Amino acid sequence: MRVLLIDDHALFRVGLQELLERRGLDVLAVGNCEQGRSLVREEQPDVVLLDMRMPDMTGIDMLIQLRKDQQNMPICMLTTSRDEKDVIDALQNGAQGYLLKDMEPDELIDALQQIVQGNTVVAKELTGVLAKAVQGEVHMRGTQTSSLDDLTPREREILCHLADGQSNKVIARHLGISDGTVKLHVKAILRKLDVHSRVEAAVIAVEQNLCARG
Repeated sequence: MRVLLIDDHALFRVGLQELLERRGLDVLAVGNCEQGRSLVREEQPDVVLLDMRMPDMTGIDMLIQLRKDQQNMPICMLTTSRDEKDVIDALQNGAQGYLLKDMEPDELIDALQQIVQGNTVVAKELTGVLAKAVQGEVHMRGTQTSSLDDLTPREREILCHLADGQSNKVIARHLGISDGTVKLHVKAILRKLDVHSRVEAAVIAVEQNLCARG
């Protein structure tokens, strides 16, 4: 996997580049958006990682510019910002991911692999924020209510945990089952709801008020 990291913080940029390279990824890293824009055109990386706050251009502005340049590879925000508006702006302008800089390295690599495969990935801590933000704004397909009816009681239970932004490990521990079993249930949930990511499934759960709190 070839990754282009655009981030103006030198220590973070160099440190992340070395960390990802030790795990077998091919990483280019630059500190400003104009350099990054040129490298995107020249190198055509598999995925672009963008900081949100940079002095010459915001991550959102850079994202918009790359899409105007007809650059269609996956672009993911990697930031410290948990601001609801930043999350929504990024996804509405064509980002395939919104990840936080304090995540574990293995989680980052897993997220990048999912993004390159075509999935949209949002940091699990922000799933609830995203679901709340889009509630009432996303036009759901008419089949989704009936799709929820296709879920087994266990799948509906796990979907509610997804809506709370919980990882497979946390769900497994809570329900007393294995990580692998949770993963199989999540795959079944995504297939039945006809969605590609945990975030989309969580949004449906919130939209349909599946997990009403007592």
